Amino acid sequence: MTSIAAPPLAVVIAGPTCGGKSQLATRIAEQMDWPIQVMDSMKVYRQMSIGTAKPAPELRRGNPFSLVDLVDPWQEFTVVDWLAALSESTSSRQPWLLSGGTSFYLHALLEGIFAGPGADPQIRQRLSALASELPEGALHRRLAKVDPRAAAEIHPNNAKRIIRALEVFEISGEPITLWHRRRVPILDPRRTVLLGVFRPRDEMHQRIEDRVLRMFEAGWVDEVKQLLADHDPPWSVTARQSIGYQQISQALVDGTDPADQIETIQARTRALVRSQLAWARKLPIEWYSPDQQHLALDRVRKAHAAVVAGDAIADAEDSRLALQQQL
Repeated sequence: MTSIAAPPLAVVIAGPTCGGKSQLATRIAEQMDWPIQVMDSMKVYRQMSIGTAKPAPELRRGNPFSLVDLVDPWQEFTVVDWLAALSESTSSRQPWLLSGGTSFYLHALLEGIFAGPGADPQIRQRLSALASELPEGALHRRLAKVDPRAAAEIHPNNAKRIIRALEVFEISGEPITLWHRRRVPILDPRRTVLLGVFRPRDEMHQRIEDRVLRMFEAGWVDEVKQLLADHDPPWSVTARQSIGYQQISQALVDGTDPADQIETIQARTRALVRSQLAWARKLPIEWYSPDQQHLALDRVRKAHAAVVAGDAIADAEDSRLALQQQL
């Protein structure tokens, strides 16, 4: 992958699904005249619009939402593909405005991506067999001999990560921790502002319930029917991870009412939000309530002015960072 030069300023709106990221991004885009780079691993798929909550035309109001509808649902699309698309969609001479909830994409921007060897099916199969045959903890002890740092970081019961670390060592002759240290962040933390929309948990749950209902009312079932008719299988390994599509398609195949899956989809979405929030708590995100968009916009304006003047961006307010403890 071609390296991506860091922009003079990156404003990233992160956080959980259904929190209101697109609304805040649109407000900033309108005021700053910046396009929005969508940071979402499911919105890249064409024909998956309702179930992935792509920004509606009335929300866009002429503002460009880039990095949506890039490939068909049955095509694989990786973080490397997304970074390549981001590189084509942006300029290192202009500020970036990114908005989305895909943690892996944001992690790649903040930490860089793993540039080590890919998977070797034969090695992986052999190590998986050994994991079943050898006494408990044997593979973890083997890893401790070749990569003590990785062994200290990986739980002895996490067979998947242990096998991957041993696989990398067998292929390259180097520990996976060394490969991780070679990652190069894309965004400059001194020129990056992370924003989030803060909502109480009960409000988030209600928004999730309401959104899923609206999706069904908007024709989500018909969208799935069309996907099933267009291609077999209709989804790649990655695309099929999008919540709701598999539940609806299975109901259609079984001849049951897809609406019976509403509560399941709502529950899975709540679980996704919990995992997104758990990861977001580890980041220096500045949280703003929905009625504080003007304050978030003021923060962006001041950050941009500082960059233009060649000054350092002011540190985030402690009170904004502290809100993550209430998520």
